[in-house]
Amino acid sequence: MDEPRQKVVARYADTRVLKGYATDFHPESLHFQLRPATPEVPPPVRVQLGDLKAVFFVRDFAGDPRYNERKHFDGAVLPVGRKVEVTFHDGELLVGSTTTGYAPDRTGFFFTPADPRSNNLRVFAVCDAVKAIRYL
Repeated sequence: MDEPRQKVVARYADTRVLKGYATDFHPESLHFQLRPATPEVPPPVRVQLGDLKAVFFVRDFAGDPRYNERKHFDGAVLPVGRKVEVTFHDGELLVGSTTTGYAPDRTGFFFTPADPRSNNLRVFAVCDAVKAIRYL
């Protein structure tokens, strides 16, 4: 039986990007295995959460570079959890909602983007990569 695979984009704090399938991601673990999304079948890569900015759980690896993700809630979809604005050290700003909440002493936290059309289904932000968090 096949293991469940999660389609993820791992964005490193140093700007590197690794796309692939995670089978053992857990927010309390310090690492996870990622099988790169390539035509050949490479061995899994061990990804250290401490090296990352965030893990993006995505619909597809390409996304739509022309799409401008909405950075606000429009009222059409009620968010689950608390609304947050997350600013990373590299300046990227994302808006979403979190049920796990931000706590700087944890490795990271999950949030769901405000834009239901986002390619990101959910994001695991690494706390060390977060410059500021604002509750909306």
